[in-house]
Amino acid sequence: MPIKAKRSTGAKSKPQNLDAVAVLKADHRQVEEWFSQFDKAKSPSKKFELANNICEALTVHTTIEEEVFYPAFIDATGDKDTHHEAVVEHAGAKKLIAEIKGMSADDDYFDAKVTVLSEMIKHHVKEEEQPGGMFAEARKSDMDLFALGEQLRARKTELETHARAA
Repeated sequence: MPIKAKRSTGAKSKPQNLDAVAVLKADHRQVEEWFSQFDKAKSPSKKFELANNICEALTVHTTIEEEVFYPAFIDATGDKDTHHEAVVEHAGAKKLIAEIKGMSADDDYFDAKVTVLSEMIKHHVKEEEQPGGMFAEARKSDMDLFALGEQLRARKTELETHARAA
């Protein structure tokens, strides 16, 4: 049974009045928590639910980064290398997400694909959040991170609403 776009009721409430970096880091922490729960889960139905949450959240997160945060980052910093690496990492994650969404928790490679996705995301998060990484550079730039945070939250709400309606 393929994963459907339906949000778990266990999702945390959205942070308010946070700058863009804090909004994106909150997403990172949520997905890390779900990956941790997936690692400990025993039942296929629980693993399926967690994989669904992870895939849905990452799809929304990569979209808001690519549509809102990354363009503002490159405009403010001119750092195309960091931007391009992040976009390539997103592309790899999106490919794996699409594969996972087409699987059931009973498929032979389901756990392995979610585990590899977790490793990819851990690497990506480390790159963004490390000293000298994209988030640190954004904080040093003249980006209006609070206005950008509002834009990220608005686009995220729009995408989540659309996913729930699908």
